[in-house]
Amino acid sequence: MTAKIVIKDLYKSFGPKKVLQGLNLEVEQGESVVVIGGSGTGKSVLLKCILGLLHPDSGEIFVDGQPTVRLRGSERAEMMAKFGMLFQGAALFDSLPVWQNVSFGLIQGQGMKLPEAKRVAIETLGKVGLGADVADLTPAELSGGMQKRVGLARAIAARPEILFFDEPTTGLDPIMSDVINQLIAERVRDLGATALSITHDMASARKIADRIVMLYHGKIIWQGKTAEIDQSGNPYVDQFIHGRAEGPIQMEVRAS
Repeated sequence: MTAKIVIKDLYKSFGPKKVLQGLNLEVEQGESVVVIGGSGTGKSVLLKCILGLLHPDSGEIFVDGQPTVRLRGSERAEMMAKFGMLFQGAALFDSLPVWQNVSFGLIQGQGMKLPEAKRVAIETLGKVGLGADVADLTPAELSGGMQKRVGLARAIAARPEILFFDEPTTGLDPIMSDVINQLIAERVRDLGATALSITHDMASARKIADRIVMLYHGKIIWQGKTAEIDQSGNPYVDQFIHGRAEGPIQMEVRAS
């Protein structure tokens, strides 16, 4: 397999707070990788660096072999066109109907005409289990689970090569979380896309990941196939995946 995303020796700090400390990661073409870890371990900062929302202090990020850290203008826009993103809170535009939210990138980024954009939006909504009757509603008229599905529809509408998922099940009940996880797994597979997700939800990680990576203090402390995580042999991983209060992570929190 060929690496779709390569991250080399990535560092990022905010003042005295060191967030990413020499992180190295490769995501293969067509692979679904989930990054787990507690709050403040660097998951969101890693995602924002890849997306270009944050500039790393040092290190390199490659997408399809192209260095991205210093991309600007049209080159940055061309790279971003490969990406689809499901934000933690769905991040829908309140002032737009559902169908315009779904087709926003097609209209603004590709100049698609509105009638065609609405047709694609309705077709895409069907792929996440929502009917055409939802298309003209506003986000405020939707439940949290429906908003999340609309966010997923927007992420996949342009058939991106790479999908990013930021805490995709936050705020959802266990049943709706499983629905979203199943939809993510199916849509990623249908697209043949490469996926990188960040979450602290182990049920989500187990459902959507081919490989799980754990961050701790800005570094990868374990990575392996999803089926291997219960036998990781790493006390930090074992404590995290079982949600135990006692263990090396808690000890360091008490000492700080």
